Amino acid sequence: MVWSGTWVAERLGVELAGGVPGGSEGGPASGENLRDLLGLALRRNPKRAHLLVSNVLGKHVPQYPGLVYGTGVGLGERVRTLLGPDVSRALVLGYAETATGLGHAVADGVRDAPYLHSTRRPVPGVARAGGFEESHSHATSHLLLPEDPAALAGDGPLVLVDDEFSTGNTVLNTIRALHERYPRSWYVIVALVDMRSAADQGRLAEFAAEIGARVDLIALASGTVVLPEGVLAKGQALVAEYEAGLGAAAEAAAAESAAGDSRAASGAGAPGGAVTRVDLGWPDGLPDGGRHGFTPAHRARLETALPGMAATVAAELGGARSVLVLGFEELMYAPLRLAEELERTLPAPAEVRYSTTTRSPVLAVDDPGYAIRSRLVFPAHDTAAFPADEAGEGGAGGDGRGDRYAYNVAGGGFDAVVAVVDSLADSAELHGPGGLLARLAAHVPRVVLAVVPTYLPVSADPLASHLPPPTNHPERQERPMLSEPLRGPAFSSYAADEVGWLLQDLSGVELEAPTEEREEAIQSGGAHYAESLPVEYQPSEQYQELFKAALETSAARIARAVGTVTETVLAERSPRPVLVSLARAGTPVGVLMRRWAQHRHGLDLPHYAVSIVRGRGIDANAVRWLAAHHDPADVVFVDGWTGKGAITRELAEALGAFEGFDPEIAVLADPGGCVRTYGTREDFLIPSACLNSTVSGLISRTVLRSDLVGPDDFHGAKYYRELAGADVSGLFLDSVAARFDEVVPAVDAEVKELLSADRAPTWEGWAAVERISEEYGIHDVNLVKPGVGETTRVLLRRVPWKILARTGAGADLHHVRLLAEQRGVPVEEVEGLPYTCVGLIHPHFTRGATGADGKAVAAK
Repeated sequence: MVWSGTWVAERLGVELAGGVPGGSEGGPASGENLRDLLGLALRRNPKRAHLLVSNVLGKHVPQYPGLVYGTGVGLGERVRTLLGPDVSRALVLGYAETATGLGHAVADGVRDAPYLHSTRRPVPGVARAGGFEESHSHATSHLLLPEDPAALAGDGPLVLVDDEFSTGNTVLNTIRALHERYPRSWYVIVALVDMRSAADQGRLAEFAAEIGARVDLIALASGTVVLPEGVLAKGQALVAEYEAGLGAAAEAAAAESAAGDSRAASGAGAPGGAVTRVDLGWPDGLPDGGRHGFTPAHRARLETALPGMAATVAAELGGARSVLVLGFEELMYAPLRLAEELERTLPAPAEVRYSTTTRSPVLAVDDPGYAIRSRLVFPAHDTAAFPADEAGEGGAGGDGRGDRYAYNVAGGGFDAVVAVVDSLADSAELHGPGGLLARLAAHVPRVVLAVVPTYLPVSADPLASHLPPPTNHPERQERPMLSEPLRGPAFSSYAADEVGWLLQDLSGVELEAPTEEREEAIQSGGAHYAESLPVEYQPSEQYQELFKAALETSAARIARAVGTVTETVLAERSPRPVLVSLARAGTPVGVLMRRWAQHRHGLDLPHYAVSIVRGRGIDANAVRWLAAHHDPADVVFVDGWTGKGAITRELAEALGAFEGFDPEIAVLADPGGCVRTYGTREDFLIPSACLNSTVSGLISRTVLRSDLVGPDDFHGAKYYRELAGADVSGLFLDSVAARFDEVVPAVDAEVKELLSADRAPTWEGWAAVERISEEYGIHDVNLVKPGVGETTRVLLRRVPWKILARTGAGADLHHVRLLAEQRGVPVEEVEGLPYTCVGLIHPHFTRGATGADGKAVAAK
């Protein structure tokens, strides 16, 4: 029998080496076992062209459901043995979308543990308990939305389940992010295959020592993927060749014909004609999966109902002998269990297979030595879950629209397909011409549609029009009224009409901690950075003079960028926008944009400041207040600059839970290439980045801590009235505004050019940060802070390790060099650096990593 990775191996030189482990960390075995588990395919992905295609996962390759489920349960039983008496305190966490079903099955094998999986589908009103990025995936942003907010707060073992453990970055970054907020002493990683390279093998033990916890790994098989030099470019070229039609013979056999789709959509000439809908009789109030949590009690209810549901489906199959149960993206477990029960219900010789649709685009080639032999393409049909998403594929939170795929269905010899979706995805797109049902009907004689009710937690927002009726929780209550914005001079040194702060005043609360203590707590997982404040930096006389000199030098350049971004917003976004700055770096920019609109056009624009916290999202109560007082379509979010684009992604992800808001940020400077509305893409010194509260209306960073911020409160901040003598907030604003008139001609010319230019985000900054993170052995993009503004923040608020400076950078770095000298931080000149400078936070910080004088030193 031909191995389903032969086609890729022969053309690209990719090899699988390794085998089956005997214990939790693996052991020797043969590559033949890996070939039983994995095939190879190619995909359109700028980070990794090859795709390991699992034969036992039930995603891309139809497989016997008993084998798919049994594989996961078997891994779970190994976890149960490993955990021993601690199994009753464990939580199992699976990754969307590919491993949601595998994680469920592992939890079933563990037996006593509840289950939660990450999701890319936002749910209004459900608080985010966390989130993380997946570096090599087609769609990267993950949300954690447990119905019980305390689900992740336990101290028992956390079991993380993914289909493959490759570089280890995704899982380790997840653990790091969760450990920062919910520290535990034991983590268990579970995967079908452990494919780490030799270079990555030692990182697990190093990581465990770094966070002070036990980390175990359980996998069916271990090995490595041998990639020859240049394989990414070669693979991309091969994909482009086939997609361009140079491989038309193979692609024609792999893809469905347009004529067949047309006949299926119209019902004329379609093999099966109309689609049959079946009522499963899904138990009331039973979750459809683990998006919001799934307990052993839920599993028991499901297993009681499964025989009746399978019998109902079997009655609609008309004696079919080869049946495929097709799940839907993250909805993998319910279709898998239904398929497994159907396998027991149908009489021999009928056979049942199971697979699911996916968001991931993969090249199809009709060759027995290739893992993806056919591809059905159809539009996304759960778009109602993403009302604010207009971005199509790609980007954080931008996965609600675009094409979806079902692999190895066409030409698979099936005479019936049972398509299982949740009620939110039972949409016009599903049933329309070219939709999934029409695509299936063009290739399979009989199509049966089974709909599982979308489960909504009690906290889900009943006013979100795109959600299905909240039948499982009729006892919803209205939210209390939210506070009005805080304004100066009672809160901040800005005038009352300059900005309204959608925050609560925590000025009377002691929140400051020494920088070294904060860094140690943050990196050890003992605290989140938003739970405390750094001690406000008191600039020396030399530093204050440097700030004033920088302001005098750059005021016109800043005025030009302010004018350019404001005119772009007025031309493209709204003639009367509601400016909403991201506190606090965005707030001086928002005030300046408001002043420009007033000075140039006589417009009195509303301006508010809201809190957004990396890893926890935007202040949902502030967004609700905005929606209640303004048209969301008029809201324009404003920030000072982009670094690697983390907050850009965070905002897009968070706003997916709210209807009508445009997640694109308008920024003064976009050196990271992360947005399309900006004043400049130069990385230069913005003097407001030089200082903290004393250039931002005397307002602190925002604070989010559960004992201070309740479910109906705005995030908090402090007003440092005692620093009024050092306040230069007004000086900064007035100095820039005084240059407005002289930059008008340049602004008008620049805006005219920009409005007709291609300003699509390039995300060059994110790519550069990932590269620097690996080159310097940091392995955590959150510790790499690119650009002048972010580097300044590192020196003022964190424990810096070293500063990278572009060779030849001039006056824009005078203040950075001064701060680095004061803190004893080395500055390393780097040729060709894409930013003027990059700040690296100490990657393994404890107070032992600083000298006796408290200054940061390089790790040994």
